[in-house]
Amino acid sequence: MSLLEIEDLAVHFATEDGPVEAVDGVTLDVRAGEILGLVGESGSGKSVTAFAALRLLRQPGRIVGGAVRFDGTDLAVLDDAAMTPMRGARLALVPQSPRTSLNPVIPIGWQIARVLRHHAGLDAAQARRRTYDALREVGIPEPKRSYGQYAHQLSGGMCQRVMIAMALAAGPQLLFADEPTTGLDVSIAARILDLFRELRARTAAAIVLITHDLGAVASICDRVAVMHAGQVVEIAPVRDLFRHPVHPYTQALVRSIPRLDRDEPIVAIPGSVPALLRPPPGCRYAGRCNWRSDECCGTRPALRKREDDRRVACFGVEAGRVPAI
Repeated sequence: MSLLEIEDLAVHFATEDGPVEAVDGVTLDVRAGEILGLVGESGSGKSVTAFAALRLLRQPGRIVGGAVRFDGTDLAVLDDAAMTPMRGARLALVPQSPRTSLNPVIPIGWQIARVLRHHAGLDAAQARRRTYDALREVGIPEPKRSYGQYAHQLSGGMCQRVMIAMALAAGPQLLFADEPTTGLDVSIAARILDLFRELRARTAAAIVLITHDLGAVASICDRVAVMHAGQVVEIAPVRDLFRHPVHPYTQALVRSIPRLDRDEPIVAIPGSVPALLRPPPGCRYAGRCNWRSDECCGTRPALRKREDDRRVACFGVEAGRVPAI
C-alpha cells in the first residue's frame, strides 16, 4: 500500500532568462513502513522533489503540474493553513544542514518541546518529559543537561540527532531525511543509519533517504529511485538495482562505486548534467549515453513497469540495445 504517491510532478524556478525545469514529470511512490532511497548527482532534483512534497518551496520555485497524494490527500492543492498542521504531525523533514537549521538562540530542548506542544497538545511539563525521552531515543547522553544546550555547543553528529528527534517527536508517518550523513565521520554516520533502522522497526514510519551515499542506500533501503536531471529514470528493489542495474545512468552510478572485491578501475560518468534552463527535448541522459538513438534525442521515454517491481525510462532498454551488467 502506497502512503505517498507523486505523479507527474513538475517544479519550475523562475529566472530572468526563463523557467528552470528543476523537476520534470517525476513519478514515484513510498509504501507504508518502507525506506526508499532517492539517489542521483547534485542538481538532479532530489531535494526539490522532497520540498515540493512537503510544500516547503519558496519563490521563485513553484509546482506547475502533477499531484502529490499523501494517504489519499493531494498536498499539491492545499494552502498553507491546511498544510501547517500536517508538517511535524504526519510529515517531517531532517534537513541537510542540522546546525544551521536549529535556532541558535533557543535551547535545543525548547525547540523539540515546542513541536510537541503544538502538534501533540502537551502542556509544558509533559512536553519537557517527552523531550527527554526523544533525546534519549536518538542516543543523546544526559538528556536533562542537553535540554538546555544550544546548537553551537553540540557536534555536527549531535545536531543531526537533535533534528531527527525533533522530526520524530510527534510521531509522523513519513520522514524525509535529506543527506543525513553528509559531513559526519564514518562511525557517526553508521550510528545515524542504525537509528533509522531502529525507528522504522519501532514506529513503522516510512522514510525517504535522500543521499549521494550508495553504500548507505545498499545498507538500509528497501527500494531505490534514481534521478537524473530532474527526472526519475529507474526504480527497483535495492538488491536488484545493485546486482543488475538496467538504465545506462544507473549502470554508470554502480560502476563508480569503489569495490574491494574487484580489481577494476573506477569509471567516471562522462559529460555533465544538461542545463535545465533549456533542457533537451528527449531523454536528458542521451548526451552522455553510448546507446542513444535518434528517438532518444527527440522523444522523452516513459517510466515503464518491468518484471520484479522495477520501472525504467529508456528506449535502449526496451529495444535491447543496452547490455546488462
